[in-house]
Amino acid sequence: MKTQLLLIATLIAASAGLPAADSKPTSPTNADSAFARLKTLVGEWEGTTSSGKVHLSYELVSGGTALLERESSESMPSMITVYYVDGGRLLLTHYCMVGNQPRMQAKASSPDGGEIDFQFLDATNLSSPGAGHMHNAKIRIVDNNHLSSEWQFYDNGKPKMTENAQYTRVQ
Repeated sequence: MKTQLLLIATLIAASAGLPAADSKPTSPTNADSAFARLKTLVGEWEGTTSSGKVHLSYELVSGGTALLERESSESMPSMITVYYVDGGRLLLTHYCMVGNQPRMQAKASSPDGGEIDFQFLDATNLSSPGAGHMHNAKIRIVDNNHLSSEWQFYDNGKPKMTENAQYTRVQ
């Protein structure tokens, strides 16, 4: 009898810590509205960075559940970033030319979804915790034809450089 009561008490205590089946993860940002704002970027963009001219292409993929960004220039290999909603979080995975794939989570956005701040969550193919990787990103949609971005690269656990760019829609 004592064993049964102990088992019942243990099950009740364990189930009290579980979230309800219909509860959704919450986030400091409204992931769906911020993602809807990002979807307005579909098209072709050109800009300048410290490395020279850069071309961005945005395309909705996977039935509109992911936004694919292709970045290319003459001075560096092409890179891809995928933006998507996971539960209540807006995430990005950046497929970097240095060979790793950092994931970042939107931690803040402006009320109109025009500016979104992403912070490092984790990464695949990161040779060590201090290995160089993109760590933070800020996307600012100025209007329908203008976009700015700021990507911060970390090395040995510290900011090493920040790449700022201004883009104009060309299509």
